[in-house]
Amino acid sequence: MSPVITDVRLTPILIADAPLLNVGGVHQPYTPRLIVELETDSGTVGLGETYGDHQYLARATELAPKLIGMPVTAINAIRLLDAGDTRLLDDNPVAGGLRGTLTTDKVRLSIVSAFETAALDAHGRELGLPVHALLGGKVRDRVDYSGYLFYKWAEHPTPNAPADEWGEVLDPDGVVRLAEKFSAHGGFRSFKLKGGVFPPEEEVAAIIALAKAFPEHPLRLDPNGGWSPATATTVAEQLTGIVEYLEDPTARVADMAELHRRTGMPLATNMIVTAVDEIRPAFDANAVQVVLSDHHFWGGLHATRDLAAVCHAYGKGISMHSNTHLGISLAAMTHVAATVAHLDYACDTHYPWQAEDVITDPFTFTDGAIEVTDTPGLGIDLDRDALARLHERWQRLPALRDRDDVAAMRVADPDYRPPGSPKY
Repeated sequence: MSPVITDVRLTPILIADAPLLNVGGVHQPYTPRLIVELETDSGTVGLGETYGDHQYLARATELAPKLIGMPVTAINAIRLLDAGDTRLLDDNPVAGGLRGTLTTDKVRLSIVSAFETAALDAHGRELGLPVHALLGGKVRDRVDYSGYLFYKWAEHPTPNAPADEWGEVLDPDGVVRLAEKFSAHGGFRSFKLKGGVFPPEEEVAAIIALAKAFPEHPLRLDPNGGWSPATATTVAEQLTGIVEYLEDPTARVADMAELHRRTGMPLATNMIVTAVDEIRPAFDANAVQVVLSDHHFWGGLHATRDLAAVCHAYGKGISMHSNTHLGISLAAMTHVAATVAHLDYACDTHYPWQAEDVITDPFTFTDGAIEVTDTPGLGIDLDRDALARLHERWQRLPALRDRDDVAAMRVADPDYRPPGSPKY
């Protein structure tokens, strides 16, 4: 008989983050995450991780009691918990991490993803099988990740904020130096630059400088919808043959479709295709050639495999989006990526930026990849001392319990206003 879920523990935490710049502002000194522990009647504990802002914590608190008494194998039931409410969240219409509009169902799916991951982890531990085996089995022994480059300040303007070792990155030379550090750190064989920060010609120059410094490395540029169609067209023409794709150069399906029609540049997204009902309009318009999945907001690992199958049927490429995450999420990404046959591009990951974790043996990258473990479950263990320390920080710093790049930017510039239309 399948083990039954007897307890669900939710622990919100704050993790140190670097002053990374994007089209909307800058990362705060600390970012909220939510750690899920799901315990079965045999005493096995499975782990999950997701966003930790107040909307997510409130929804998780509502849904967690509904798991009690469920078989740990009831993945479909977990995925369908309270499905159907797709209202826009009026108090925060833009999702944290610049991934499009935020609805009640996207919040629900982000919580369900952590529950599903924890259930799979627990089930795998019970059976002595890795999570990838529960998803049908791995088709690769290593998963490639891209070095995720950001423009950044040398330090946060907030007093007593955490320091980082990456240094200031504000021009093309700084971007190349950062890539060299990433290469030394984990041997990354492709790079993505978060754009939308400086005038497009400066970011084009940075990509060209990267191409000269790393001639065999695929490159990407992501301004998070911060360019007008005219600017995006100019950039696409300048970077044709240099980048493997532009990610969300504009914010509208129609503009993305026209940009691809005019330039032939492959376009990727994690902003205009983030839910099932957004797939068909974007695909019918040929606005997107690569979808960046994220098991958090798609609703879990099975949903990620479903999306990959749809993309393959439509002839679209598939990769994986990243937000500020820890080792539990990286483990989950790696397990599901190992099972996707048509994973066309290296996955994104913020993990090298994180100086803290809640697992006992943090991941390291070799040649830009993570080896796929056959250890039962996710193959990781919880560091309870670290979890307690990061939760204590969450209790101590209530003002930082929601990610707010605009508020963080206003610490340095009190008059800062985020762009209400394309920035360039």
